[in-house]
Amino acid sequence: FLSDTGIAYPVFAGYPQAYEDEEVVLVNNKCKCVTVTSKFVPSKENPEEEILERNIRIIVPLKSRENISDPTSPIRTTFVYRMTDLCKKCDPVEIELGGEIYNAQQSTSCDVTETCYTYNRDKCYTTTFPFLYHGERKTLQAALTPASCYAE
Repeated sequence: FLSDTGIAYPVFAGYPQAYEDEEVVLVNNKCKCVTVTSKFVPSKENPEEEILERNIRIIVPLKSRENISDPTSPIRTTFVYRMTDLCKKCDPVEIELGGEIYNAQQSTSCDVTETCYTYNRDKCYTTTFPFLYHGERKTLQAALTPASCYAE
């Protein structure tokens, strides 16, 4: 208990405990179709003890193209999943050091372009296609993920 002018205040120490059977999403990579979750479960060896269980869900898009924006590119046959790539955080975070504000990233490989196995619905993908109009062939651009390409 802490005392301030004769009033006692309780002090709680520890860490927040997740609700029973609550899964926490650690990674939800829409580009690679991967979701990683974790939750505490009773240990099989000692039911009074909890252990951290991680679940990795991978959806392999079987009709995915090597270049997802080009419907004529060959079907993708190789899929590579690296936990370090899936878990990297590239959004810059402002931190204060010595009274000055700096932008920092939690990963060193953020400049490398990520290979997507399907459309990331948060990004705008387009493709060009030939269009015949009054006997004249024109090349037009079409949105493959319209919701991400056009502001509401």
